[in-house]
Amino acid sequence: MAVIYEVTLHASNAVTSDFFAWLRGHIAAMLDIPGIEAFELHALETGSTTDRSWCVRYRMSDGGALDGYLCDHAPRMRGEGLARFGDAFRAERRILTPLDS
Repeated sequence: MAVIYEVTLHASNAVTSDFFAWLRGHIAAMLDIPGIEAFELHALETGSTTDRSWCVRYRMSDGGALDGYLCDHAPRMRGEGLARFGDAFRAERRILTPLDS
């Protein structure tokens, strides 16, 4: 059963343009990882005047694909953003599992 891995990102206005350009490339790299089938990218309307926010939802083929990503790829992928933007952004992550209707 597919699983959604959701990442909400907040970037300070000082780095918004660079961050968004980097994010598009980051998403493309994520799609090269086995088990990540698709994504949705949304702008979040938070009302903040100090930063911009986005939500990326990655569709994983199943829980095993998510486990593989978290064990084998997540440290590197997360580290790339931290190395480039430091504390000018923050990320929140959650896992969504579909329920039967």
